[in-house]
This record gives sequence, structure tokens and C-alpha cells, in this order.
Amino acid sequence: MRAGYDNISVMKAALIQLDSVWESKKANLEQAAFFTKKAAQEKCDVVVFPELFSTGFSMNIPVIAEDGYGETASYLSSTARDNAIHLIAGLAMKATGDERARNMAVIYDRKGRPEATYTKMRSFPLSQEVERFIEGTESVVFDIDAMPSSVFICYDLRFPELFRDVAGRVQAIFVIANWPSERKEHWETLLKARAIENQCFVIGVNRTGLDGNGIRYPGASAIFGPLGNAICSGDDTEEFITCEFDPGETDRVRTAFPFLNRLGQRTITKNK
Repeated sequence: MRAGYDNISVMKAALIQLDSVWESKKANLEQAAFFTKKAAQEKCDVVVFPELFSTGFSMNIPVIAEDGYGETASYLSSTARDNAIHLIAGLAMKATGDERARNMAVIYDRKGRPEATYTKMRSFPLSQEVERFIEGTESVVFDIDAMPSSVFICYDLRFPELFRDVAGRVQAIFVIANWPSERKEHWETLLKARAIENQCFVIGVNRTGLDGNGIRYPGASAIFGPLGNAICSGDDTEEFITCEFDPGETDRVRTAFPFLNRLGQRTITKNK
């Protein structure tokens, strides 16, 4: 984090509403490199890409999934390192010999080192995701500089218990998605609800454009504060959005309104 106005510690995030080229890793990785460099030039602390950003929400596992830390993961690692920026992105990984993959979020630190990985715990039932992907079983907590954070993926957003499990240990929760335009209102409402009920920042990053299945996406990436206030949001066309926020607001809100304590949550005390 950088020193902001009045010596308040500020986090600056770049939300990349990528219009992913269908099943074209090369094209999407080139876009990722471009936007990561732009984020670094604008002095962002973290750059965030949508769910399965490098291929789109395809169920074509032989084409989209890579064994372990393959080409895509390696490329993202070097991109984060070269630009000295934290990076969060969604991709498909699988173990050698597995037919099914895992819908994952990968997190890299400023040196390009893997900070954490997360596997989507709730597969979307109105697609083939249940048959093509293995669901995860554990949440993750990691640091973006001094900001303890967690991440979830798309359909996870509809399950508040997943968020509650990590709420007391984090100041911010990222949600990366391929959330369709026809349910845009659900996306915006649920992001706001998760922020209010967990008294933390919720950063949602969704794609734009039309995918290979003919599904249109609204973007509508947004950051909501611990009181549910909208910090920033995107429309259905722009792909690059930056936003600044103060992670310490999470602690101040929880001190003023200690609702989580009623549930036995252990809350953090960083950035006071």
C-alpha cells in the first residue's frame, strides 16, 4: 500500500473487465500483459482479472485446462514480477491424468511468487461445470501487502456462509466472475449484501462482451465498502477501472458496530 492523503494508508486496485477471446489463451494473455503494465504505470497495488479470463467460461477441458502451474500460470507470475504488482486471476488447472479440472483463482505477490490458490467451491448447476470441474473444499486467506484478503469465484457469491467463514480474518474479499447480463441485478445486490453483512470491502470483477456460447456479460465490476457504500463501478464496455480505498475502514466500522462479535467471529486489528 502507498501513503495516501493525510497519511491514510490507501489501496489502489485495477479491475480488469476483460472481454475474453473465446478459448484463445495467447490473445488473452497478451491483453493481461497490456493491462497489468497499465495498472503498474498508474501505481496500482493489485490488478484483478475475471474467472477463467484466459479462455472464457468454456467447458472444453482439453483445450482450456493446463496441468498444474502451466503456461498461463507461469506467464501471470512473470507479468506480476516484471511489473512489481499483486495479481489475481482465474484459470483452469488439472492434475496429470485427471479428466476433470479445477476452476481456480491464483494470487501472485509483487515478486511473482504464488501467494495462494483457491478452487471454486460451488459449481454453477445450469451449466456443465458440475460434470467438468472438481469443487474445492477450503477457503483461503492471503495478504495484499498489509491487507488480509480472501477470494471467491462467481456462483460462490450466492452462498453467504462461505464469506462468513473468512470474514473475521480479512479486510477485503475479492470475487472474480463470468456473471451474465440477465442476472446483473443479482450480481450487484449480492456483492453489496456480502459487504454489509461481513463489514468488509468486497471487490467484484466480472467480464464484458459476448462469449462462445452466445452469453453476454455486463461488466458491472464494483467495490463496496464495509457499510455497503459503492466505492466505484464499471459499465458494460470499459475494460480498465481503477479505484482507491482505505482497508482500515473495515476495522473502524467493526469497532463502531461490533456485529460480528455476536457470532463469535475473531476480528482483525491491523491498519488501526
